[in-house]
Amino acid sequence: MKTLFVISLLLLAMSAALQGQTQEDVLGIHNLGPGSPGPVSGPLPACQFCHAPHSGLARNSLPNLPLWSQTLSTESNYTLYTSPTEVNQEQEPVLGSASNLCLSCHDGTVAPGTNVPYTGLKMTGAMNSQDLFIGTLQGIHPFNFKLPLNCTNDNLLSSLCSGSTGNAAVQLIGGNVQCNSCHNPHVQAIDPVAQNFLVMNNANSAMCLACHVSQPSDISATRVHTANTGANTVAGTGHSQASTYNPFTAWRQSIHAMAAHKLSKGAKVGPYSTVNQNACLSCHTPHNAPGGPQLLSGPLPVVPNMDAATQDCITCHNGGSNLSPAIPNVFAEFAKTGHPFPAGNNKHSEEESLVLKNDRHATCVDCHNPHAAQQTLSFASTAIRGSQAGTIGVSATDGITEVDPALNQYETCLRCHGTSTGKQVLAAFGYAPVRATTSGDELNLIPQFGITAKSSHPVMTESKSGLPQPSLLKFMWNLDGRTPGRPITARILCTDCHNSDDNREFGGTGPNGPHGSQFSHILERRYEFSQVAPGLPPAAGPGTAIQNLLPPIVDPASGGPYSLCAKCHDLNNVMSNASFSKHSLHINAGFSCSVCHTAHGMEANSSNVLGDRLVNFDLKVVAENAGSGGGYFRSPISYNRGSNTCTLTCHNYNHNADGTVTPAVSAKVPVPGKR
Repeated sequence: MKTLFVISLLLLAMSAALQGQTQEDVLGIHNLGPGSPGPVSGPLPACQFCHAPHSGLARNSLPNLPLWSQTLSTESNYTLYTSPTEVNQEQEPVLGSASNLCLSCHDGTVAPGTNVPYTGLKMTGAMNSQDLFIGTLQGIHPFNFKLPLNCTNDNLLSSLCSGSTGNAAVQLIGGNVQCNSCHNPHVQAIDPVAQNFLVMNNANSAMCLACHVSQPSDISATRVHTANTGANTVAGTGHSQASTYNPFTAWRQSIHAMAAHKLSKGAKVGPYSTVNQNACLSCHTPHNAPGGPQLLSGPLPVVPNMDAATQDCITCHNGGSNLSPAIPNVFAEFAKTGHPFPAGNNKHSEEESLVLKNDRHATCVDCHNPHAAQQTLSFASTAIRGSQAGTIGVSATDGITEVDPALNQYETCLRCHGTSTGKQVLAAFGYAPVRATTSGDELNLIPQFGITAKSSHPVMTESKSGLPQPSLLKFMWNLDGRTPGRPITARILCTDCHNSDDNREFGGTGPNGPHGSQFSHILERRYEFSQVAPGLPPAAGPGTAIQNLLPPIVDPASGGPYSLCAKCHDLNNVMSNASFSKHSLHINAGFSCSVCHTAHGMEANSSNVLGDRLVNFDLKVVAENAGSGGGYFRSPISYNRGSNTCTLTCHNYNHNADGTVTPAVSAKVPVPGKR
């Protein structure tokens, strides 16, 4: 009896001591006592809202509780967190478990102060709705996993399966993640900025990195990414290709880990004042996340008809006042003609296939890895730029093999613009030529740029024609057409042509990359496509009069009709007929380069169009040569570089194999299958 009396005195002394500590805000808003700073208050000493001086709920067949007095939540039908890429399955918290104690107040099913020993307490105030998880744990960082833990995920510390994290302050409870792995309910301000009862200071996401590692040596298993299904599996299962690349490897050098830009409180993306201090919290929130299974924060207010991944990026990349100093407004580019956001049934998913099956699907994380992306400080390299560091890509060798991380910018583009079966010609991007020679999939860029191409712009391979390029400049013009930009080297980038029309690389103030442009096909500069009136010959259609362009046609500034070509090619040299004796004649007559030249590359030789110098005629503009007699007997479209002659009908003239040009006779419309 004496022993029990002493224990009771000790507990009362501890309660009094903690009550004194609460005056220094140790418990913070967990102090529900009289005059407390918490949202709810009642008549008990601070500790007794959760603890009883004696046995607490141990008398109710739950002997391991910490002298618990608060009524436990009996909720057993939570909506749990799920993700396509999770390797550990969350379970319902067990009655009396560490997390269940927290949920006694925080799931909203039990009112604070509903204590077992002290029934009928009169409480005032109300819990903040953002602190309640009524019926759902879906937007909460997952916890209480099914044991044993699976540590084969490529960004989980392998020692988690041995019961320890990478930081002694962050502990597994019974070998599992529970609420008190991250939260100390007795001390609110261990992290003096966040003041969210964290077990340690989480500035720069130090607490997050106790489990989510950023060093490749921490990976305990090999990741396999299947090009056809996009599934992430453990090595040895027979899928297509293995990679030990940890997507967090470059985190500490990434812009999101290093940027010291100040964040306004209105951004609501984390408690800290700068991007680098918020780190993970710049994009993710551990509680009540609105943005899908990756715990994405999302913008406030929500942008309608936009996928969750892009929503998250827009918070900072919308040109608003959330960041100081401001960064280029990427979101504004999409108001032009740009890569379209996922919509309808075509949403982005972490488990989607490597080769995207529909080119209407483009979200920020298809081209950027937010855990590795760096600020592009130099534009000298023609490999992948810093902003795309750590992204996955597709090999140009076969169009399906994963390259992780991508080493060249075009490897990322090939996720959509290679062997994907869902590509479309869309009117939104402007006029699209139809070429005389094609592999069958005219939107597959691999045979146009690849090693088998007869000629191509040097994106995937260096120029191999060996032919002189008299019009080629030593540098690329900036957007103004007067200031020299980057020197021209043996390779160029997709973004040298497909780029924002105000990009900073070439003298503008906007973001780099093919986010959006006022010009067709997301081109950086104006490039007109000569066309003919719609209809059938002889009144309209292929072979009939060109819809001419007016001079000045050699203006290299971005508004000139051929300024995209003029970025790298001296149009005055082209007009001098240095490489083809009829250039000036055609250009002055209003012919665009696109009538005779393909912009990407010429695939393997055909018998008629040999493919030198990117010559591949637009079949919407030119027709087969009907000869002087017209009729059904036509000469196939051809080009002979040796004699610089064509055989075709264009602008109501026959171009003949001997180099002569004769007026076209009103030809009969050919019968299908006949010539």
